[in-house]
Order: sequence, then structure tokens, then C-alpha cells
Amino acid sequence: MPPAAVTASGTSCTALETPREGRNPLDHLHVACDDAQVTSFISHTTVDSADAYSLSRWWQAVLDYVEDPDDPNEPGHEECMIFSRDGKHRLLFIDVPDAKQVKNRIHLDLRPVEGSRDAELARLVELGATTVDDRRNPDGTGWVVLADPEGNEFCILRSEAEVAAGRA
Repeated sequence: MPPAAVTASGTSCTALETPREGRNPLDHLHVACDDAQVTSFISHTTVDSADAYSLSRWWQAVLDYVEDPDDPNEPGHEECMIFSRDGKHRLLFIDVPDAKQVKNRIHLDLRPVEGSRDAELARLVELGATTVDDRRNPDGTGWVVLADPEGNEFCILRSEAEVAAGRA
């Protein structure tokens, strides 16, 4: 068994199994810690962009997020942050020199706050999203993969009310 590691807070964590050579280390790694409070939290989600300001403004309209009034985003800013109205989620857009080239390895899944998935899809397309893949099913389940104006994929799911109605 591998030795225990001690965190900065003094918590002891032990890997319970060592991965075999040539295997993904996450396939067999189990960690036991004596302090369940050893965690991290997501500070914000960062999106690489060609134009941080324009993309932050687009997502601000999509999500009904706001700027920090003490640090407003402006054209030409290399970093632009927007916040959910309750302050629990933040998106940071950063200018990068290279263009998006491959499919995202991580993406956002959105649900309409009100109304239906299809009504929200129409709103997002009107704002400038493009449909990448329509995964809706005849029974109303499924989702639609979209791309923002810079090609970053995200999905629009059914609203919680639509999901609940489907179970009834």
C-alpha cells in the first residue's frame, strides 16, 4: 500500500490501490482521508476566447449574468468576468492568441429557467448560437448541442418542468 500523504491542514490521505503500469491512474485510485472537509471548490469557469469582451457580453445575455459594478468589462480587456445574479457562479473569459481547434473536453449544460427547451433553443439561436447536433428524441427527451459565436459547444436540456412532466 502506498504511504499516506499529509495535507497542509494535517489531514492524512492514503491511496488504497496503486494503478498498474500502462493503465490510467484514475481507473483504480481510491483515496481515504481522515478528514471529510478536505475539498476544493470551483472558483469560476474559464473560457479561452479570441475576444473576451464580446464573448462575455454574449454569455451575459444567454445566462442573465451581471458584471462587477466596481470592475466593469470593457472592449479591449483581456479578462472579463461575469457573475450569476446570486453570486454563486462566475465565468471568466480570457483572450488567447490561438483559435479553438477541436471539440471541447468540457462544456456547459443549460436548462431553461422558464419555458421549454425548444423556446430557449429559438432564443439562443436568435442571439447567435449555431446548432451543432440535434439529439432530441420523438418522445421529447434529449438535448441540442449548440456553439457560441466562437465555436465553444454547450447543450440545451429540457426544463425541470418538462422533465417532471415526462415522469408523470
